[in-house]
Amino acid sequence: MSIRLVILGILNQQPLHGYEIKQIIEEYMGDWTDIKFGSIYFALSKLAESGHIEVIEENRTGKRPAKTVYQITAAGKEEFLRLLKKAWCEHKQIIFPFDMALFFIKYLSKAEAVQYLQQRIENVTQKLNFLNDHKNEHRQNPYIPKEAIAIIDHSYYHLEAELHWLQDLLNNIDDYL
Repeated sequence: MSIRLVILGILNQQPLHGYEIKQIIEEYMGDWTDIKFGSIYFALSKLAESGHIEVIEENRTGKRPAKTVYQITAAGKEEFLRLLKKAWCEHKQIIFPFDMALFFIKYLSKAEAVQYLQQRIENVTQKLNFLNDHKNEHRQNPYIPKEAIAIIDHSYYHLEAELHWLQDLLNNIDDYL
């Protein structure tokens, strides 16, 4: 995920300081992104250097660090649209670390392989239940954008496919040992 896309998209809505951007990411994107707090400030610095955002205000209260408020520039709006369109067209192959373990399944006993698959099935089932509950909570909150529900569904359907695949693998375990 492009942190620049996220920051420019958020700043496209309104000027904000770094901590407010962090809060928006955590509140609205925390379920499906892994953007780290420190990377936000690094990206803000780089976006300002490149002229995609600009500082419009700096407030300092006592000995606390200054709160720098940023806004997107015209060049930033163009860059945001470029990154957005690129993200819509980009399709990366997903690499699953589990596939490496599956490749070497013959080194496990049948009992171990079955146990690991059952644990994985249970974990995926728990995640599916969590996402379903989470989606229902989001639907009841009028402040959550509908796009967030679609993103939860995206994860849900991928996990649902994973669950079916794991169950099939478990049902045919003898074919792989």
